[in-house]
Amino acid sequence: WPICDCLIAFYSSGYPLQKVKTYVALRKPFLVNELEPQHLLHDRTKVYERLEMYGIPIPNYALVNREYPYQELDYFVEHEDFVEILGKRFQKPFVEKPIDGDNHSIMIYYPSSAGGGMKELFRKVGNRSSEFHPEVRRVRRESSYIYEEFMPTGGTDVKVYTVGPDYAHAEARKSPVVDGVVMRNPDGKEVRYPVLLTPDEKQMARDVCNAFQQAVCGFDLLRFKGRSYVCDVNGWSFVKNSHKYYDDAACLLRKIILDAKAPHLSSTIPPNLPWKVNEPAQPSDGLTRQGSGIIGTFGQSEELRCVIAIIRHGDRTPKQKVKLKVTEEKLLNLMLKYNGGNTKAETKLKSAVQLQDLLDATRLLVPRASSGRESDSDAEDMEHADKLHQVKAVLEEGGHFSGIYRKAQLKPLKWVKASKPDGGGEFEHPVEALMVLKYGGVLTHAGRKQAEELGRYFRNNMYPGEGTGLLRLHSTYRHDLKIYSSDEGRVQMSAAAFAKGLLDLEGQLTPILVSLVSKESSMLDGLEDARPEMKVAKARLHDIIISEGKSVIRNGNSGSPWMVDGAGLPANASQLLPLLVQLTKKITSQVKLLAENEDEKLATSKYTVLPPYDQAKALGKTTIDAARIAAGLPCGSEGFLLMHARWKKLERDLYNERKDRYDVTQIPDIYDSCKYDLVHNGHLNLEGLPELFKVAQLLADGVIPNEYGINPKQKLKIGSKVCGPAVFFQ
Repeated sequence: WPICDCLIAFYSSGYPLQKVKTYVALRKPFLVNELEPQHLLHDRTKVYERLEMYGIPIPNYALVNREYPYQELDYFVEHEDFVEILGKRFQKPFVEKPIDGDNHSIMIYYPSSAGGGMKELFRKVGNRSSEFHPEVRRVRRESSYIYEEFMPTGGTDVKVYTVGPDYAHAEARKSPVVDGVVMRNPDGKEVRYPVLLTPDEKQMARDVCNAFQQAVCGFDLLRFKGRSYVCDVNGWSFVKNSHKYYDDAACLLRKIILDAKAPHLSSTIPPNLPWKVNEPAQPSDGLTRQGSGIIGTFGQSEELRCVIAIIRHGDRTPKQKVKLKVTEEKLLNLMLKYNGGNTKAETKLKSAVQLQDLLDATRLLVPRASSGRESDSDAEDMEHADKLHQVKAVLEEGGHFSGIYRKAQLKPLKWVKASKPDGGGEFEHPVEALMVLKYGGVLTHAGRKQAEELGRYFRNNMYPGEGTGLLRLHSTYRHDLKIYSSDEGRVQMSAAAFAKGLLDLEGQLTPILVSLVSKESSMLDGLEDARPEMKVAKARLHDIIISEGKSVIRNGNSGSPWMVDGAGLPANASQLLPLLVQLTKKITSQVKLLAENEDEKLATSKYTVLPPYDQAKALGKTTIDAARIAAGLPCGSEGFLLMHARWKKLERDLYNERKDRYDVTQIPDIYDSCKYDLVHNGHLNLEGLPELFKVAQLLADGVIPNEYGINPKQKLKIGSKVCGPAVFFQ
């Protein structure tokens, strides 16, 4: 090879790196990028070790090292929603990376609470950079892998490119973890936008450059919760499409080389390229802060600082719950198993393993549910057996536990004193508990479509004429987009579908949910603070509806109808209640016949009428399940048994015949069920359903606005307690 003063050499497939090392040892040229540290870049473990050595922030990680494929390791344990490595637990979502730096098949595993599944990231193929696999839930075992915490970054990645330790250029692109669609410009190149690095990130760029002794170096940054982390170092890398970067790189490389080989010339050469000296200054690329130019009332230029949107979830299935007192030993033991043996503590069952245990116990109890219980009457035993049967049906719904729509609570009610097994005294053993199973409230296909279209409408109307302007702002971090959701499943999925439309994304909702939506259960904490006032409001509302002479109970100014108690209620509300009960019973009796018929079919067909409804695969659907409709079954995952249980509960809770008492708080639930069945189960042709809907709507239009206060003063008091945490959320 010819003698040279300066050598640029870096690893790539087929490149004779060993020969280059021999040449360098012989001729001693100046190296822009040192050769020895380059071998580290092909082992992700060594990359992380070097970053840690220099104090550069990296994700929390652990190593699983196998000597041969599918080797079982004592220190590695896989559970449904987490893996444990040497006692270190990684909850889903987590990232799985091959140790081999040249293997770009990276997996992200999602929790069952978000629908489960796995997303595979890979080198760009056409316009794809990732693929979602909803059915994959188990991690790989073919090789050695790094497992690390998944960091939601708002749907963007930051790529940083250094030219020497004192220069760093950064660009943002749409993260492949969102929908896997590569955004390209008319020339076919991936769309990227320059971003400004913080002082800490600039120091990180300098440290990466020095740690690996690579003057020209690229690395990936994750911005998460106000901090930045390096998740990959690529070595020799150049920006794909930036004239300014190449001008800067040319000047910097010239100076680096001259400083090393001809320092006497370095100081005499101007810092700019010769053909750039007389060019006029170019306008800013738009990264500086600029106002909207709107003149305000006081003649000052105003700037739009933020847009806040509070959005309700889309169309959902009716929310439901089953309440029953249980004395069965299997259920009481289950409660103690999951509350750490605390005989006084309540237990919440949410995970698939916990719900499977509950289902197993319930299956054993259902056949003999009416025997062995002390009760006042056979009717109570029958009701208890029916409720256990309903619990079993709810838990069996869907074929497997996925999604975020079922949870059970077990709260001890009665105890007896018993001797401890070791003879060391007595303890209180629970003999009765209250079991509450909550289910339903699932976002429907229509709800997902509504939320997605609302996101698209919001983008096109809040940012008119900008085309991809909002997407560009989001990618450059100038648009600080944050999406918060309560921990209710329908709300999370609505938020994900809204984000899909807002940011023009594709694919299923699970990756979008995990990447872009922050779940904040504290958003609903205000409800607990407001419950006493809400209880008072509902009691007063009941009195107003039941009373024939409502004007006697009301207060306020008759000239301002909105100021009176219970404004909006129909004048004949008390007369409508018996009709509501009558029509509800009519629907319940029809659904009961359908449920009995379904039971017979299932008994003879061994559950092969239709395959189980897969809620996980349905999470991203915006069309109806045509197969179920054609088979004459209810829409979604609800069978006739659960549909009957839904209507039977509404009938029973609305009117207690023995006490001759109405519960007006059930009116919104009846209205919800009517609306749902009219929209989604119209093919069942339930007689009297349209009439019931009209009556329920008349009452609900008055009840719903008054549930959170029956007059403006009470509404303000309750509203301030409920909305306070949401309004001031950061």
